Amino acid sequence: MRLRKIYYKLPIKLRYVVRRLYYLPIDIWTGIFSAKQELIPPKGKIFIGSGDFYKQGQNHLEYLKKYTNITPSSKVLDVGFGIGRTAVALTSFLDKNGVYYGFDVVASGVDWCKKNITKKFSNFTFDLVDVNNDLYHSSQNSAESIRFDYKNNFFDVVFLFSVFTHMELTEIEHYLKEIYNVMKPNSYCLATFFLYDSDSEVMNNKDFQFPFKYTNYRLMDAKVKGANIAIKQEYLLDVIGQIGFENKKLIKGYWSMTHSKDENDFQDILILRK
Repeated sequence: MRLRKIYYKLPIKLRYVVRRLYYLPIDIWTGIFSAKQELIPPKGKIFIGSGDFYKQGQNHLEYLKKYTNITPSSKVLDVGFGIGRTAVALTSFLDKNGVYYGFDVVASGVDWCKKNITKKFSNFTFDLVDVNNDLYHSSQNSAESIRFDYKNNFFDVVFLFSVFTHMELTEIEHYLKEIYNVMKPNSYCLATFFLYDSDSEVMNNKDFQFPFKYTNYRLMDAKVKGANIAIKQEYLLDVIGQIGFENKKLIKGYWSMTHSKDENDFQDILILRK
């Protein structure tokens, strides 16, 4: 928790530099002495969190297969793809009729995915969007101003892994409306959150707490609003219903230490149907 707070205090660009330097010895050692892992970026370039990059991507794919209507020929949208963790897993699942689109605010992640994934899989498209997020990218453009540049009623599946956990309430509501517009009828959206019913939940894990309380949400860091946000579950489900989504399933994560780590993901997963 202490290291996380120090990291959040760094300017955005410096965070990427620090990560590259921290993992540089490992990346050099791996590059010299280990067999090259195809479609796995160097650790210093992975800015989307800890854990095994490949394994987490495969877990995401299993969630999509289990809880949505995804098929090898689906048209999918990956909102905030980072550096292609889920996209890499999907390269072995989507066939030539399947289509992947993704967008993100971090240029280095977009560039890596274009050079390493699109080069081999032409049905995978990665786009850069210039939208402000005080954890990942500084811009004059707010998330509420973005319009999803896709046809209405186009996608079979839309997913967001660890994206809404770094956005403010108004931004989340706007994205959900945009997502609803580009989804086909009877299609699915899978998104992860930190959701709570009681204030005790957000303070239960001493290494992962949300001490700053506001109306319908709590923050991990008051000065970096995009660091991590926990949302009042009742509020979010009401917003989702007003937009027109059907809440199909909520799978609670183990972040608050109230559910089993063996059976759940770290974050809470919401399955929505249009």
